[in-house]
Amino acid sequence: MAREGMEVSIAVSEAVKLCDADVIAAYPITPQTHIVEHLADLVADGELDAEFIPVESEHSAMSVCCGTAAVGARTFTSTSSQGLALMSEIMFIAASLRLPVVMALANRSLSGPLSIWNDHSDVMSIRDCGWIQVFVEGGQDTLDHTFWAFRVGEDPSVSLPVAVNLDGFILSHVIEPIEMWTPEMAKKYVPPFQPVNRLHPDHPTSMGAFAMPDIFTEAKMAQNDALLKSKPVILKAWDELAQLTGRRYQPVETYRTEGAKIALVTMGSLGQTAQVAVDAMRELGEAVGLLKLRLWRPFPFEEFRRAVEGIETLLVVDRAISFGGPGGPVASELRNALYHQKKPPRVVNVIAGLAGRDVQPDDFEQMVEQAKAKVAQGKEDDYLIYGVRA
Repeated sequence: MAREGMEVSIAVSEAVKLCDADVIAAYPITPQTHIVEHLADLVADGELDAEFIPVESEHSAMSVCCGTAAVGARTFTSTSSQGLALMSEIMFIAASLRLPVVMALANRSLSGPLSIWNDHSDVMSIRDCGWIQVFVEGGQDTLDHTFWAFRVGEDPSVSLPVAVNLDGFILSHVIEPIEMWTPEMAKKYVPPFQPVNRLHPDHPTSMGAFAMPDIFTEAKMAQNDALLKSKPVILKAWDELAQLTGRRYQPVETYRTEGAKIALVTMGSLGQTAQVAVDAMRELGEAVGLLKLRLWRPFPFEEFRRAVEGIETLLVVDRAISFGGPGGPVASELRNALYHQKKPPRVVNVIAGLAGRDVQPDDFEQMVEQAKAKVAQGKEDDYLIYGVRA
């Protein structure tokens, strides 16, 4: 496959077209707007036979998505930041009703103060909404995971919504060399949508009816069980994608962790910058590696614990703050995952890159030095907000 220069947002739209989506319901918000603008053009020009529904808010967008997915339509939407916050009420319903909506979430900081730039505060606000959630770090895997999201979410044994998290502006507005899939590849990888449950006038049924306390707990347990059991399908879909494209993705991806004493942990596009920093530190004899956490929900406990074996210190770079809590949500989650291990690595938490503040390779090098100092002082439980100006 030949590569072509393409804005990452446009690549997402082209993937949705190749998946032959039936419905796109969306409301514009920076920085996701290019995705749905291009889809609107594709529908208007007759390149995609779908219903494009321009709604009055993100809350309405997800409400429409629930309705269209419930009747068996392949459904897509996209949002960011405050749009996600407005949409969040219905996101919980989509997961509870087992509706395989696919969403591209162009991550952007939550207000206030108002910012249009990138961090992960929006996605962390819906961490526990019940969706399958992945993070991408480049244009190619953003494209690939759009196909993957339909493949996984619509699998009859899964039937859950999927969010693909891409960093706003850093990815969404950047032109990268991308290998586009052919229509034949898309048809082979993403089979026709066969919903498990479907609203139909000839076969009346109810979805999301009122639940008394004596059945609510069981319903939530079943929902959680479904999310946990989606993992084998997630892994299988990645295997099939590797066979189709030659590109292999993993729940936790490692870089130069052989013999590493310290490992950076990143999510999203910062992983590429961190690789440059790791290379530079390795040249100086520093035993530093990198873990890139791709699968966020369901959390890959087994793969994560295996990846950190032999590492003494994890430097977790969060891009959101858990206000009044232990620091960042990712570091808190990783500490929990390691709690019962016999010799867990120390976890040092650094919060960086809020609202798009630039993080360069030498910043990672400084973070490593600061992590060493915290460990030496026995203060690794204290988190650090990196780069705060005096």
